[in-house]
Amino acid sequence: MSVSTCPSSSTSVEEGLDAADRAIVLATQSGLPLVPDPWGAVGREVGLSGTEVLERMRAMQASGVIRRVAAVPNHYRLGYVANGMTVWDVDDAEVERLGREVAAIEGVSHCYRRPRHLPSWPYNLFAMLHGRSREEVERQAEVLRERLGGACRGHRILYSSRILKKTGLRLTGSRPGDTPTDSGRRG
Repeated sequence: MSVSTCPSSSTSVEEGLDAADRAIVLATQSGLPLVPDPWGAVGREVGLSGTEVLERMRAMQASGVIRRVAAVPNHYRLGYVANGMTVWDVDDAEVERLGREVAAIEGVSHCYRRPRHLPSWPYNLFAMLHGRSREEVERQAEVLRERLGGACRGHRILYSSRILKKTGLRLTGSRPGDTPTDSGRRG
């Protein structure tokens, strides 16, 4: 499980955290422990109850410090080796409605609107697809194309060429048990 923080500056995050919230963020920023009671495990690490940790995590999420707590699958280990970001040139008057529809399609893991950069980049709707082959991703893209209908003027599929380590904001500081070389996920 991953905890993702959203402000772009660790300074702005740290200013809004008390000592207990900061300890929770430090304890979870590399992932939640993979145990039956992760909140209790984090609580024992930072000197709080599991209930207090969960309440504080919810408050940080409500305030925007934490964007989400979610499982982060490794698509490659699951056999999804063809990962394609589909980019679409969609009528601006329809993009919000159609984006919501595309986001609800099975197989779309991310869907968002982005600004065009004309004349070289006409695409304003992005949707990430994962498949066991490029042919599978192309079939999924065809489903999206049908859903977009006449509002779509063109699209491309940009396939991943390498795996990048995805991490959220990291606060500086240490947690009990960390060493200078401790860079892996816990659990």
